Amino acid sequence: MRGWALPLALLALVSFATQVVRTELPEPPIVPLQPPPIDPDVLARRLARLQPGWPRHVDCGREKCVALTFDDGPGRHTGRLLDLLSERDAKATFFVVGEMVAADGGRTLQRIVADGHELGNHSWSHPALSELRRKELHRELRHTGRLVRRLTGVTMRVMRPPYGLTDKRVAAEARRAGMAQILWNVDTFDWRDREPEIVARRAWRARPGSIILMHDIHRTTVKAVPALLDALERKGFTFVTVSDLYGDRSPLPGRKYMRR
Repeated sequence: MRGWALPLALLALVSFATQVVRTELPEPPIVPLQPPPIDPDVLARRLARLQPGWPRHVDCGREKCVALTFDDGPGRHTGRLLDLLSERDAKATFFVVGEMVAADGGRTLQRIVADGHELGNHSWSHPALSELRRKELHRELRHTGRLVRRLTGVTMRVMRPPYGLTDKRVAAEARRAGMAQILWNVDTFDWRDREPEIVARRAWRARPGSIILMHDIHRTTVKAVPALLDALERKGFTFVTVSDLYGDRSPLPGRKYMRR
């Protein structure tokens, strides 16, 4: 596993004075957060100098790429998953839930960023966004976005509606927040089948440009990752973030995407 202590230490500057204590959506809305004490662009440049090859640039128009995505975390198994991805130089997009970020305190989130992965918004409390009133929908995305920026300096550009449920109102809110809606075309059903071999085999159906759905809160999913990576590597795939998958064809805010 590559060392990540120095990049993580820099990320900690963003939030060293912050202690997250809320795990529920406040009512009325929380007081606006103060901007992080370090400019995110400055942070990115420092990370790049400390960790050669980060961020990496992959041309998925030429290479066989698949986007690994993990929902619902960070959880207690996310650290082990990050170890596995680091060992294989595989990148992924983590669609995080605000309540889980708050419970974690930010340390895992900061490591995700330090390791060169991407963060996406998966709401605050994982409701069906299409069933919420506009004010509630706005709050679900806004609170998670604010907390992530507070802890890491990252402004998320992609989101995934829980359960994949979206409609015109969700699309409009995502557009206002500057985030594209990222769904998937390969479902491992790891939330249903807790057998690592079964989970890994489902991912083998991926094709160039696929977006694979998994959940880092399940121990069995993390156990499935080595076999999943082995099989897809033998097919010549490169593992990338969602943004890397699209490259210069950046996903548009509010639009829905299932594959490249």
